[in-house]
Amino acid sequence: MDRFMELSVFIAAVDKGSLAAAARALGMTPAMAGKYLAALEASLGVPLLHRTTRRQHLTDAGQDYYRRGRLILEALGDADRAALALQDEPRGVLRITAPTTFGAMHLGLPVAEYLQRYPGVTVEMNLQDHFVDLVGGGFDLAVRIGTLADSSLVARRFAASGMIACAAPAYLERVGEPRSPAELAGHARLAFSRASSAGDWTFTDTAGRAHKIESPSRLLADNMQMLQAAALAGAGVAYGPRFVFGEQLAAGTLVELLPGYATESLGIHAVYPSARLISVKVRRFVDMLVEWFGERPTWEAP
Repeated sequence: MDRFMELSVFIAAVDKGSLAAAARALGMTPAMAGKYLAALEASLGVPLLHRTTRRQHLTDAGQDYYRRGRLILEALGDADRAALALQDEPRGVLRITAPTTFGAMHLGLPVAEYLQRYPGVTVEMNLQDHFVDLVGGGFDLAVRIGTLADSSLVARRFAASGMIACAAPAYLERVGEPRSPAELAGHARLAFSRASSAGDWTFTDTAGRAHKIESPSRLLADNMQMLQAAALAGAGVAYGPRFVFGEQLAAGTLVELLPGYATESLGIHAVYPSARLISVKVRRFVDMLVEWFGERPTWEAP
């Protein structure tokens, strides 16, 4: 089997705490990840990980192999990026991972423009809402939304999106439009299950007082476009990033609620492994994102 992939699976299994988590980060099945690890241990003739159904720990050989193997992966990544950085024209495959809804709704056009500008590049776009190991997964770039975890990765902010509550005019005609967070608490809530705010929505008034809504959700979904569709159908009040609902707000098919209250603003970042060794294909794509979304993204109200 591929020794590079065997090593990548082993390193990811240690970093992520389990083989299943490593498989998710690398975009493969747990069974395939297990085959790679087994092949590596068989070729070495020693076990690297002791695993049970509840936990795993490194053997003595595994500890040494992990330390040396991580250095090899990092050195190989640096060598690849250094070679690509010498190119004047972007070439090769650009592998990008991004959140499902944002990628589907807002990255198609800038990616198409990028492909037209640089015919020597092929883009592989991976859309998922699980956290992906950028280096271990072999990605050149990730789009990440919200607060970023501390890491050695480089992040460049290219847009932002506030959180909003909104509903269809027909729903508001039927039950009335809430004028305060307290009134909103009595409405049917449509919430995104993967958000930290799934259980509570927070609105801050002009005096700086935070009002948290913690009533049960009528619909809890892990896909924002489903919540958008449910809100348009009059099922209740949806809460999520403005970039999901901007087009409907502009068309009047959804109405923003409590516009006089402030909500959380989410930074939208391009994240990549190294500023020093950034390849020209990554640099040009990040520059395009900054250029494309500009100071006022299309989802913001005019």
